[in-house]
Amino acid sequence: MDERIQELIAFAKAEDVVAIDLKYTDLFGGWHHITVPQNQFVEEVFERGVAFDGSSIPGFTRLERGDMVVVPDPATANLDPFCEHKTLSMICDVRDAQTLEQFAADPRRIARRAEEYLKETGIADLSFWGPEFEFYIFDSIDYGTDINYSFYQIDSVEADWNSRSSVPGNLGGKIPRRGGYHAIPPLDQMHNIRAEMVRIIESFGIKVRYHHHEVGGPGQSEIEIQLGTLLKIGDASQNIKYIVKMVAQKNHKTATFIPKPLFDEAGSGMHFHQRLVKEERPIFYDESGYAGLSETALHYIGGLLYHGPALLAITNPSTISYKRLIPGFEAPVNLIFGLANRSATIRIPRYALMPDEKRIEFRPPDATCNVYLAMAAQLLAGIDGIKRKIDPVKEGFGPVDVNVFTLPPEERAEIKALPSSLKESLEALKNDHDFLSQGKVFPSNFVSTWVSYKMEKEYNAVRNRPHPFEMRLYYDV
Repeated sequence: MDERIQELIAFAKAEDVVAIDLKYTDLFGGWHHITVPQNQFVEEVFERGVAFDGSSIPGFTRLERGDMVVVPDPATANLDPFCEHKTLSMICDVRDAQTLEQFAADPRRIARRAEEYLKETGIADLSFWGPEFEFYIFDSIDYGTDINYSFYQIDSVEADWNSRSSVPGNLGGKIPRRGGYHAIPPLDQMHNIRAEMVRIIESFGIKVRYHHHEVGGPGQSEIEIQLGTLLKIGDASQNIKYIVKMVAQKNHKTATFIPKPLFDEAGSGMHFHQRLVKEERPIFYDESGYAGLSETALHYIGGLLYHGPALLAITNPSTISYKRLIPGFEAPVNLIFGLANRSATIRIPRYALMPDEKRIEFRPPDATCNVYLAMAAQLLAGIDGIKRKIDPVKEGFGPVDVNVFTLPPEERAEIKALPSSLKESLEALKNDHDFLSQGKVFPSNFVSTWVSYKMEKEYNAVRNRPHPFEMRLYYDV
């Protein structure tokens, strides 16, 4: 038996662990768990797993073939700080209950296979990833929809709409709309909550670069982590979202990663910093290249932008994703790249000057994505760009080193646009998905399953419902 497994079983007994919590991710990014008592924590759990009904999990399997198992990965073990009783938590792989083969649509399998395929190509040995976690911390949210009503209402102690509250002492300390970037206490009333989040995140072995108040006045925050390998960052991302939400709840607040919770306020993205390494040497760096980028890096950029419209069906897979991707909020709407350009789909950070720092930042994604799939798909698009030597300059993707919204209309008209709706990105994915089949990373039925689910369960469900603002616009026609 693996030494790490022996250590965990012994630890659970010695430390009076009460329960073992087994977490796994569905095809669309949702997290699920099953909990077993400590006396059931034996070697067989790591060999044959714990059974569950896969037909009840979105995107997994049919009712008549529902039996599946989760097998914990001992490398992901952490004590869950939020459980009342001492609980050891692990992230699991999903396997067939009979053969114990990895389930083709398990997001961790897809992420792991993407890493393996990169190495098989000979292009690089490792890819490193650093998502930025933007989210809002609210005091409350209420929402509902039925045949005769549809509404939501949010409240935040930081919001300027509370400046006229009748509560004494509530007139000051409010952040103006779009004025929250790096706000300092007492304006930043979320600092201590974020500090608690970061303390727990780091206790999970995840290295944090920094945290701060983001642009959104009513409680928008950001936590950025150090770059790591693809599968590890996928696991870290699931843990971070869980920690953020649980700490907010502990403090009688609510946290959301939804990309556009507030009209006319900054949205929340999940920008992905990424770079490749071969034989411990960074291959995105060339001192003589544009912005210090190598030809390989430019071809990688070319692949990301060439497949950009299709990629967004995976990196921005919600109807509300496209309410964030609009002009005026530092969210990209054009398929361009540039140095330090926050209006570009791909930004090359100006401060990343050293070879080991040189990286690119893909800015469209948001946290409604399944982070494992989002990184795997970006990596495959970049690999395709390298293999086909897609030149982003010749393809008309830039570089653009100015704010694109300040360009003359005739120049802006020549720039290719990102999809403006979920339906548009899903159509792009239907027409451009061969790059996902490289190395058998994604299962053969992935695109049909993904497009069908997103259209039927999300896009059409939203489209078919009257919107409250439509009542204001058209009720008296």
